[in-house]
Order: sequence, then C-alpha cells, then structure tokens
Amino acid sequence: MSVSLVSIGRVVTAEADGVKWSKDMRAQLKTMLRDVASLTDHASYLSNKITFVLDAMLGVVNLEQNNIIKLFSVMAVVLMPPTLIASVYGMNFKLMPELEWTHGYPMALLMMVFAAVLPYVFFKCKRWL
Repeated sequence: MSVSLVSIGRVVTAEADGVKWSKDMRAQLKTMLRDVASLTDHASYLSNKITFVLDAMLGVVNLEQNNIIKLFSVMAVVLMPPTLIASVYGMNFKLMPELEWTHGYPMALLMMVFAAVLPYVFFKCKRWL
C-alpha cells in the first residue's frame, strides 16, 4: 500500500512540475500531494501497528511453547526413576534376593511410586509446574 502511495505521489509531483497549471489546478495538486503524504503516514502507522501485534502474538506463542516443553521435560524427569527401578527388577536374575521376598513386589511398586512422586512434589514446591 505504501509503495502505491509513493507512486501516486510521484505522478502528482511530475504533473505539477511539467506543465503551467492554473491557480485552481495547482491548489488541487497541492491538496493531492498533502493527501498522499497523509495517507502514506497513516499507512506507515498501520504497518507499524500490525508489526507490533504480530510480534506480540509471536511472543505469546513462544511462551506457550516454552511452557509445553517445560512440562514435557518435567514429566521425563518424573518418570525416569520409576523406569529405572522397573527395568532393574524386570531383569529376572537368579541372585536377586528381593524376588524371593514375600513383599518384594509391593516394595518395588512403592519404590516406583515414591520415585515418581518425589520429583513431582519437588517441582511443585519450586513452582516450576
């Protein structure tokens, strides 16, 4: 829009310079030049406003993406210790004394729950979630 206004301003200026116009016509050409300048300023203002709104929206999207990535990172940290415990007890070696215990399985489950809840509570207390 701004480019077309500049072109119109050049045409009006060229018309005003090349020919001897009457006093009324010169007044109209000056009015046209002022109108074109005013419209150019307004188009520039609107362009700046649109750019500002676009930058603000991109900032909001960036913040939202950061929150999502933070949540995924925290969940990975929360679920990593239970996965480690489950993988160790899932190896089924013969010389694992916990496998022979009566309460070995519930103890492993409690360790996994505790290992998941502890980081979650830590992050919640730090207000990272």
